[in-house]
Order: sequence, then C-alpha cells, then structure tokens
Amino acid sequence: MSHIYPGLVLTSLLMPPEVAHYIVQYGYLSVFILIFLQETGMPNPVPNELVLLFSGYLVYSGVFSFYQVLATALLADFTGTNILYFVFRNFGQRILKNKPRWIPLSQQKIDSLTRGLSRGGLLNIFVCRLSPFIRGYTSVIAGLMQVRKLQFLAIAFLSATLWAGAYLTAGWLLGPWWKQMEQHSHLFRNIMLSLLALTVLFLALRAIYRKQGIRIRGSSRI
Repeated sequence: MSHIYPGLVLTSLLMPPEVAHYIVQYGYLSVFILIFLQETGMPNPVPNELVLLFSGYLVYSGVFSFYQVLATALLADFTGTNILYFVFRNFGQRILKNKPRWIPLSQQKIDSLTRGLSRGGLLNIFVCRLSPFIRGYTSVIAGLMQVRKLQFLAIAFLSATLWAGAYLTAGWLLGPWWKQMEQHSHLFRNIMLSLLALTVLFLALRAIYRKQGIRIRGSSRI
C-alpha cells in the first residue's frame, strides 16, 4: 500500500498507519466518519486537520476528487457541530449538572471560553470555529449562550467551508513535495514536535500570566 501511496509513510509519523490505510481503503466514508465523530465530541485517533491534509494529498494523487471530499468534510463537520450545538442549547445545563467525571469539560473551562466568546460576539465565534483544539468547545458554548439558530447555522456552514477548504488545499499543494518530505521524515517529525512543544509552552506561559494578572488586580483592589 505504501508503494502506491508514498504519503502513507510520512503520514504514519503523525498518526497511526492503520488510520491512513483506513482512509485510503474506505475513501469518502472514512473521512466523513472521522470528522463527524470528532465534531460531536467523540474520541478520535487523529485530529481532523491531519485527516484533511492527508485527504488533500490524496486529491493530488488522484485518489479523491477535491469537490467530493470537500462536500464530504463539509457535511460531516456541519452535521456534527450542529448536533453538539443543539444538544447543549436545549439540555446544556442539565448535562453539566449531571455529567460524568470522565467528560473533559470543566466548569472553569466553560466559563473562560464563554467570557472570551462574549467579548467578540459572532465574529469571535466564527474565528474560534476555525481554530484547532477549541472548535468543538465553541459549538458547546454557543449552545449554552443561546446563540440564535440561524446565526449559528450560517457561522457553522461558512466556517466549515473555509476550514475544510483551506486544509484540503494545503494538502494538495504539498503533494509535489510529499516524497521529498518523506526522505527527510525524521527532520519533519522533529520540526512538528518542536512546534507542538512551543505551542504548549506558549499556552502554559499565557495561563500563568493571566493568573498572575488576576492576583495583582485582586490585591490592588484590597
């Protein structure tokens, strides 16, 4: 399989090789399932962004049609995120009150995201829908905030189209260099790990800075 699709070797450094083979074997159905599950809050072995990048490479390889995989990703994302939105719009408070401990959704996280989304209004919701790691939370918060249905549907559709189209296009554009990146796969992996470490460090420092700022403001009021 990797002889036919050399991108599988490089992709396996970033996600389980079984997932890459699954995408190749089951095509559009696998893309829909992977994206849909993550958008509804279900565990997913790989980030949706990586699924789309690899799908873009498969477009370059002639395995996928760009418009068909775009429509598949759009349908999966739009359906999944709206299920999450409507569930929390109608039953959110009840879910949070009785949620199991294993659900990774603390009240502190919800309050923090709610404050952030409230400041920027609908534009902030749209931007957060494009951001990795917090896309799913955005649908939950929008439901809890009782954002108007038509407004959220419009935001969900536009953001899903831009998000999926951008990652698919990036994977397609990287197609000619995929084999070259594969030859330097260890260097590529180290770069990706370094970027991930820098991102985690940045988020940790920002969280510490915010906590220190809150403490300083609190002490000054006293």
